[in-house]
Amino acid sequence: MADIANLVEELSKLTVLEAADLVKQLETKWGVSAAAPVAVAAAGGAAAGAAAAAPAAAKDTFDVILVSLPADKKIAVIKAVREVKAGLGLAEAKALVEGAPKPLLEGANKADSDAAKKKLEDAGAKVEIK
Repeated sequence: MADIANLVEELSKLTVLEAADLVKQLETKWGVSAAAPVAVAAAGGAAAGAAAAAPAAAKDTFDVILVSLPADKKIAVIKAVREVKAGLGLAEAKALVEGAPKPLLEGANKADSDAAKKKLEDAGAKVEIK
């Protein structure tokens, strides 16, 4: 068991490039592919494809992106940005609005992202949720 612990310790010292090279060499030597289990699962047919699509559809975090705004709505959008993104100062909100397209919220839940989108669109901005 001590040999395995030493092996784990040595492998932990590898850089990412060295680890990738190790994987390639082991695949060549053993005649296997590290990607094989993924390919087998994907080849499972339409039922597997539908099952894989279901988790993707059940996304629970969203990014709210400020795409654009009309020049005459700039002040209203800056105010809305400050309401949506708590703790943001006037200068930061102005810089964010002027730098559109920019992400405003990242990893927000559905309710927060929808509320932010509504508030920003009411102020005149064009917003996307991804």
